[in-house]
Amino acid sequence: MLPANGWSRRGLLAGASILTAGGAAAARGDRLVDGVVILIDRNEPSVMGHAVSYAANLAKHFADKGARLLIEVVANGKGIDVFRADRTPLAEPLATLRQTLPDLTYSMCASSKAIAEAKEQVTIPLISGASLVPFGIGRVVDLQLKGWAYIHA
Repeated sequence: MLPANGWSRRGLLAGASILTAGGAAAARGDRLVDGVVILIDRNEPSVMGHAVSYAANLAKHFADKGARLLIEVVANGKGIDVFRADRTPLAEPLATLRQTLPDLTYSMCASSKAIAEAKEQVTIPLISGASLVPFGIGRVVDLQLKGWAYIHA
């Protein structure tokens, strides 16, 4: 539900993070951002699909302008299913996107993976091209501090 002024909390936070990231990166040159980090923290196919679309559309948008954009998709919490080889509903689109975008990185939270493995009593396989980061949310903040824009899928 939107407040009376029409702004959602998520919209305000996303706008503020993009403006903040742009200000830090703009001091280094004409580029607004060095990269974009997209966080997936829910196990919902539509959310996962939006993240894939965001990555593809952002890459095309910046390529059309002649700019190179680094993109990292980080899976955290229940969102780790997107990069689980045994569960992802998006195996083909993720593989295709990874092949067509050399500046795309897939990262899974190692802490969330360990919790899921302990709970399920299984070893979780990652999709090809995905790597582990110690803490997904820590990776997001690290990239923001380097001037990357943040999108919560």
